Amino acid sequence: MNSLTRETILDALKGVTDPADGKSIVEKGMVQGVDINGENVTVMIGVDPERGPALEDLRQSAERAVNGVNGVTTARVALTAERRSNAGAGASQGGNATAGHSRAHDHGHSHGHSAAGGQGARPAGGAGAAGGPGAGGGQRPLDLGAIRSVVTVASGKGGVGKSTTSVNLALSLARQGLKVGLLDADIYGPSLPRMMGLRTAKPTHSSKEGKITPPSAFGIKIMSIGFMIDEEQPVIWRGPMAMGALEQLLRDTDWGELDVLVVDMPPGTGDIQLSMAQRVPVTGAVIVSTPQDVALLDARKGLNMFRKVNVPIFGLIENMSYYQCPNCGHVDHVFDHGGAHKAADELGVPFLGEIPLDLKIRLGADEGKPIIETDPDGAHSQAYANIARQIAASIDEQVGPKTKPKKSLFPKISFR
Repeated sequence: MNSLTRETILDALKGVTDPADGKSIVEKGMVQGVDINGENVTVMIGVDPERGPALEDLRQSAERAVNGVNGVTTARVALTAERRSNAGAGASQGGNATAGHSRAHDHGHSHGHSAAGGQGARPAGGAGAAGGPGAGGGQRPLDLGAIRSVVTVASGKGGVGKSTTSVNLALSLARQGLKVGLLDADIYGPSLPRMMGLRTAKPTHSSKEGKITPPSAFGIKIMSIGFMIDEEQPVIWRGPMAMGALEQLLRDTDWGELDVLVVDMPPGTGDIQLSMAQRVPVTGAVIVSTPQDVALLDARKGLNMFRKVNVPIFGLIENMSYYQCPNCGHVDHVFDHGGAHKAADELGVPFLGEIPLDLKIRLGADEGKPIIETDPDGAHSQAYANIARQIAASIDEQVGPKTKPKKSLFPKISFR
């Protein structure tokens, strides 16, 4: 029987002190949660969000202390983004999942928290070099290791097919011979586990200290907060907590060597989008919109937000551009047509292409069988492939071409 208890973990943490005053983090009530899952222990430490980046040494000290407890196989410690007035209260301000391997229960405390800030890091690799301009705001970008480039797929509003586009673009890039990862940055509405057929998958411990191995599908590594919570469970977090969780997903995932990390962004232009542009070395952004005026208005806002933080715009995609009857071939422009192309011209950014409204694309997303995999030679897959080629070329312009390019699995075509 496992003898690990909350009390034994707290005893081990009594020797960890806050550098601000030298007092024990246990005495100060900074330990917000302790989750014991067999021999694996997750601890949440509440800190002022502004201090988060400076407390990486404290986090590591706490992790070493817990690892030293007899019976602990793996210890994970996260700094939680709590306001200063609540740091000693010993209670959570909401939140319901940690970016670790399981939800935190801690006998009466709310379920888990997100990481606050995490480690400060120097830019490294191609992504760091490419993202320099967009890493403003006085904050250092996260160190993403061997990730060559980061491409965000964004939209000004929800419901335009951004996540479906993210999935199929990631798969198209992979079919062109690139090593691709896929990050679900939509903390409040994660959908990639379902779309990639990984609804029951869970991250596992990596051989690298402090890292987790992400699930994979179709040769792509995928990370999402959706792997840590029930599919129907809402995430009720304030902006700083959500961004903290996102940073932890990025930092604590063993991505390995990637040519491109595709990031499925949440809709809109809120805290997560701004923080992502400032803290993550983004190589370029892709904007997804439908043709109607209201969607294009929001798309313009999203595009201008990235411009304000000096993130290059790779281009605009018109999704649900038209519907073609599979029986007679008649084309209907259900949501108008050509608006995104016109907007791209007006804004001075590339128009990457059109994706039609089609039942097969929607069913593939719902069933975890992306159309790139089920119909790789079809017209829709070729449309995604054509856009992916343009994105790959834009990455090369930003960070330089790969030393050993691989042959594309898609033929070169012109689509509409």
